[in-house]
Amino acid sequence: MPAYKDKNGKWYVSYFKRKYTGEKKRTVKRGFKTKKEAEKFLASERLKDAKDLDMTFSDFVEIYINDLSNRIKENTMQTKICLINDKILPYFKDLKMNEISVSDVTQWQNELLAYRNENQEPFSPVYLKTIHNQLSAIFNHACKRYGLATNPARNAGNMGKERAKEMNFWTKEEYLKFSEIMMDKDCSYHAFEMLYWCGLRMGELLALTPSDFDFEKKTLRINKSYQRIKGRDVITDPKTVKSNRIIPIPVFLAEEMQDYISRLYRIGKNDRIFPITKSWLHHEMDRGSKEAGVKRIRIHDLRHSHVSLLIEMGFSALAIANRVGHESIEITYRYAHLFPARGQEIADKLENEREEVFSRVS
Repeated sequence: MPAYKDKNGKWYVSYFKRKYTGEKKRTVKRGFKTKKEAEKFLASERLKDAKDLDMTFSDFVEIYINDLSNRIKENTMQTKICLINDKILPYFKDLKMNEISVSDVTQWQNELLAYRNENQEPFSPVYLKTIHNQLSAIFNHACKRYGLATNPARNAGNMGKERAKEMNFWTKEEYLKFSEIMMDKDCSYHAFEMLYWCGLRMGELLALTPSDFDFEKKTLRINKSYQRIKGRDVITDPKTVKSNRIIPIPVFLAEEMQDYISRLYRIGKNDRIFPITKSWLHHEMDRGSKEAGVKRIRIHDLRHSHVSLLIEMGFSALAIANRVGHESIEITYRYAHLFPARGQEIADKLENEREEVFSRVS
């Protein structure tokens, strides 16, 4: 669905429109300010002209991407596009949307299942499930928004499996060994202090600015996330609505961060205080873990480490959820094995309640 730029800098589209007689006639629509506007218009016209989605899969994918482009984060959209272009379009691009069958999807699955790389390794089950879910999402969009009768990907059944909920974490003693090694690099040390003692997501950490700290009240505001997309620094909203939060921070951490920020050269109140990348943090995690002699965990596992510390300290799921930007039900289910087993305590208290009732009656 191409869009073109005219000599006046405006965008236009050229396409065939079906007349009531069934005859197709070339039509040109001009005057769009941006390429995106032109492509959206063309996509809507193609849908009007399509009977029961009588268009190629490739054409519908452009509609799907246009529909989602303003609804999801840019980095998520780029991940989707890469997956679609690499693993889905090569097989389905020329097939008609309303003619793709369960058999077509099954054959596509078989090709992916048969794949082996140069080391004779297949795609991981988690990756296979991710690819299939993306294909199913495209057909779901066609069913819900544009009247496609069925979703052949769903009817074919999934392949692969979901990622096991890995949850490694450091004890406080392990983290302190690691942090001592990190003291030789000011930026690294303070970044890991924030991750461990506040349970931040990596994107939340990298988006922090001096204005996010209230050193009088000893609080930290989380209201944005940092991403690096196609060589650009991109600041987005946090992962979820619940992720917008203000959290109290311990006095020692407030003092550390106030001192750190005061030493940053010509730092503005809205400048990032950690002008580093995710790969930098991964490299520092490798270095620190090795030198400290502690197991290597993922950066995100520092968030699990924070939660496990709070559970050990006796805080409720609700209090922890509010601090880390989760729903309390998520904390309950994901970390249930870390909460102390209190079944017998409950039974004993219920026994005491009943005895008190009988003692009052007698």
